[in-house]
Amino acid sequence: MATMFEAVEELVGEHADLERRLADPAIHADQAGARRLNKRYAELTPIINAYGEWKRTGDDIGTARELAAEDPEFAAEVKELERRREELTERLRLLLVPRDPSDDKDVILEIKAGEGGDESALFAGDLLRMYLRYAERHGWKTELIGATESDLGGYKDVQVAVKSKGAAEPGQGVWARLKYEGGVHRVQRVPATESQGRIHTSAAGVLVLPEAEEVDVEINPNDLRIDVYRSSGPGGQSVNTTDSAVRITHEPTGIVVSCQNEKSQLQNKEQALRILRARLLAAAQEEAEKEASDARRSQVRTVDRSERVRTYNFPENRISDHRVGFKAYNLDQVLDGELDPVIQACADADSAAKLAAAQ
Repeated sequence: MATMFEAVEELVGEHADLERRLADPAIHADQAGARRLNKRYAELTPIINAYGEWKRTGDDIGTARELAAEDPEFAAEVKELERRREELTERLRLLLVPRDPSDDKDVILEIKAGEGGDESALFAGDLLRMYLRYAERHGWKTELIGATESDLGGYKDVQVAVKSKGAAEPGQGVWARLKYEGGVHRVQRVPATESQGRIHTSAAGVLVLPEAEEVDVEINPNDLRIDVYRSSGPGGQSVNTTDSAVRITHEPTGIVVSCQNEKSQLQNKEQALRILRARLLAAAQEEAEKEASDARRSQVRTVDRSERVRTYNFPENRISDHRVGFKAYNLDQVLDGELDPVIQACADADSAAKLAAAQ
């Protein structure tokens, strides 16, 4: 406990120093530097506010106890203040849990049809609509980067960028919320192509990558093999007469990215490089996690992209998240973008694991 509050006292000094620096007009001549200071200031402010209330509550408890010694009617107020102080202590513990440095980043979200053929592609389309509606609810911007449609509708694969429109509260950024979506999503329902009314199970994979800036990932042009070809639509038919589609292979890692949705070769190349940067950043972060301690690895388990994370059961209108035991019977609302309860369950479990590892 003492160690925790010693750490907060250090942050109080840092917060006050940031406040002084940000009040200096000269600091804003360097916009990038000013943004970094503002970001850190925004991160510290909830901690400082909670700590200030915690200290005030402690003073109020002392005063209430003195009054209760003379008038028993103040005893109830003492208990209420003590309960509030316990809440603030727990809130401070959670606020001091080390944050994911990518939490305020935008993301590139990829959805790929898996086992289940056409039904899986239709489900991939349902997942895309769910994420687009969720982004809309949060006021985020979305941009379709690339897509390969299936013959019956839906998508064999699709990539979409999701961007915030401004600074987000800690834990409420695009990556902070969507990072828990990575993994295998399974659907149980009667497919449109099923004449016997039997329930089928199929799956789609979701990959969520923090979008990388050029300063985050340095790409050597000599490491790239770039191939161009004609774009194709459902069934493989050519949809244009020029070689505008682009495939980029990053030879040191073997990562391959294709993009064909834009009209020009240059635009497709830029979009493909955007996805490549995000994948290289994610690969670097995963490598760093592998080299970290067992405690650190346990903290990021809920963001594992390889495991089956969720089941969408249409006959029972049920959604189940297998990582945290979350279950609800409002699948129709979830598919309409009401994802926050299940995402919050994952975020809470992640924070609890980090808190336990830090103690």
